[in-house]
Amino acid sequence: MKFDTVIIGGGLSGLTAAIVLASQRRRTAVVTAGQSSLHFCSGSFELLGTDGAGKAVDAPFEAMSSLPPSHPYSRLGGAAGVAPLLERVGPMFEEAGIAVTGSATKNHWRLSPVGVFKPAWLTLDEMVSLSDLSAMPWRKVAIVNIKGYLDFFPRFLAVALEKRGVRVAMEAVTVKALADQRVSSTELRAANIARLLTDDVVDALAREVNAVVGDAEAVLFPAVAGFENASAAERLRSAVGRPLQFVSTLGLSVPGIRMEKQLTRRLQQLGASVLHGDRVSRGFFTGDRLDAVETVNLGADRLEADNFILASGSFFSHGLTALSDGVSEPVFGLDVEAAGRRADWFDKDLFRPQPFMKFGVATDAGFRALRGGRPVENMRVAGAILSGADSVAEGSGAGVALATAMAAANAILKD
Repeated sequence: MKFDTVIIGGGLSGLTAAIVLASQRRRTAVVTAGQSSLHFCSGSFELLGTDGAGKAVDAPFEAMSSLPPSHPYSRLGGAAGVAPLLERVGPMFEEAGIAVTGSATKNHWRLSPVGVFKPAWLTLDEMVSLSDLSAMPWRKVAIVNIKGYLDFFPRFLAVALEKRGVRVAMEAVTVKALADQRVSSTELRAANIARLLTDDVVDALAREVNAVVGDAEAVLFPAVAGFENASAAERLRSAVGRPLQFVSTLGLSVPGIRMEKQLTRRLQQLGASVLHGDRVSRGFFTGDRLDAVETVNLGADRLEADNFILASGSFFSHGLTALSDGVSEPVFGLDVEAAGRRADWFDKDLFRPQPFMKFGVATDAGFRALRGGRPVENMRVAGAILSGADSVAEGSGAGVALATAMAAANAILKD
């Protein structure tokens, strides 16, 4: 099969690059194993949340000037290069049916599952987001959980809010459909709940919530509504008698899975091919060009393309592998930037920035992958598999994924 571009990886970076290319009528294919970091997304996207040492960043673009030259943002030209790339993100999300709030010029605050306020760039409209922590929007809230749901922590959230002067009531509710699902304490999880939230169940759940919220001005509820789209979440918000906002949960993220589905549907509407549940197992080169790839499911039926984008993620999604003798990119044998000594891969203090987070595939100035020290002429690299960024310590994962994906797609369109 022949395409203009084959993209390896179906997470945020791969889907973004594919949408940009497919919208310009480029014949595009995405090979995806099926689970990306979006499945664990908080419902917020970070551009640059901290300075890497734990200090929160207020203005992400301004803070980019302090990043090292090896950082992907610096290599894109800093704020002057990144800002134009991100202008397309809002319209892309809107076209996919993803409603977000936020600005790249000033971070807002999201509420984590364990009650920590963290800087964010974009947050789903339905989720808690605050512009100013010194002026909380509520005097009293009700934190309402589903009985038996273990991945939501009202007490942690309550402590965080009470420290900022908000009075909190904690309640738990259920309805028959959810109670019947709880055969044991391990079987009531976000995915199970989301699948059960039909219109009738949502309406019944809203009645139970309304019965317990008392004089609270707002309701905080676990983000477990809406797998395919936001209709169940919006129905619940409309049926509850006061403002309801969702808080992300631990484990699989229902909003994250939903966003992946929405982006994938948008991509397919544009005519692209998505090879779900498959992975690239081998590449075929002629000199410094990649001619085709072979996948596990297609076998000898190779995918040929004029261009390729590697967006397979880092260690989490097996885009990189770490063995006792070193770190490698396992499919194409690409060059990797990583510390040589295993003892230099990590800091023994778990809560300090970990060096391995900045490991990644080496690229030239145009983000072309290096192989044996030479650029692969028609393979660009995007997202978490790039070296130079620590998405956890910096709070930069989504921004790097989106900006480098846009850059890769734009470069291909210009070739």
